[in-house]
Amino acid sequence: MANKPIRYRDRQGNELIEATPGAGFLNFLYGGLFGKLGLWIMVKRKFFTAAFGKYMSSSLSKSKIQPFIEQYQMDMSPYIIPEGGFAHFNDFFYRKIKPEFRPIGAGLVSPADGRVLAFQEISDSQKFFIKGSEFNLKTFLQNDELASKYEGGSMVIVRLAPVDYHRYHFPATGKVGSDTVIKGYYYSVSPLALQKNLRIFLENQRAYCIQETEDFGSVLIMDVGATLTGSIINTYIPNSVVQKGAEKGHFAFGGSTTVLLMEKGKVKISSDIVDNTKAGFETYLKMGETIGE
Repeated sequence: MANKPIRYRDRQGNELIEATPGAGFLNFLYGGLFGKLGLWIMVKRKFFTAAFGKYMSSSLSKSKIQPFIEQYQMDMSPYIIPEGGFAHFNDFFYRKIKPEFRPIGAGLVSPADGRVLAFQEISDSQKFFIKGSEFNLKTFLQNDELASKYEGGSMVIVRLAPVDYHRYHFPATGKVGSDTVIKGYYYSVSPLALQKNLRIFLENQRAYCIQETEDFGSVLIMDVGATLTGSIINTYIPNSVVQKGAEKGHFAFGGSTTVLLMEKGKVKISSDIVDNTKAGFETYLKMGETIGE
């Protein structure tokens, strides 16, 4: 049975439908017995993502760029295009943006362009996702001490679609540590997949760091890999003070996710994002837009 269209809202309250590259393939993988068998044997494993990633970083993939832009009617004017064009599809995929197109707002800001779910209390997420798909901090972080630290705190999930700007940034100013990598699989984080199994967040390859901020306490930033997005490429300098909006890194081809965890009582998430989440909708934000105060 086909999945329903992916509907989300912008900050003006307009309801939109997401264009999903590879939707048919994802429906096959997560919707039927033979697809699930293929998912288990091949697609979720590193060699599949690595092989496809190698192709997307080769000159052979360059011919895919213009058809992708045209199919999804992408406006390329905000982006920095290298002299001579992009070298390969990944070069286009994690393209840089002109700073004036991503002004940095007040308070805690979105670390990336994407569709956002926000929970003032992490436990509220149990009301959003399908029954039986419990979000578990201990499993997600694989660290009991950290799980206790963020228990009762807030969570923001920023899901990047393949058509989005794929560089991610720091949500606040403060000293940042180094990344801790948690090994895992490479399931898709598309809603078409998440509708079937929220545990994808708990099983995918991921990496986190903690940023110590003056206004928001210790903010944990978790970057989650996905099918065809095995590469979480961090470009920041560990153990340094970074400014809000500074680049943290980028994802290679695919769609993926950045998750923010905040300690209890340290942030009040913007009401429109919380209200949309309660109504079952993601909210589309651009990097730098305010998500909390």
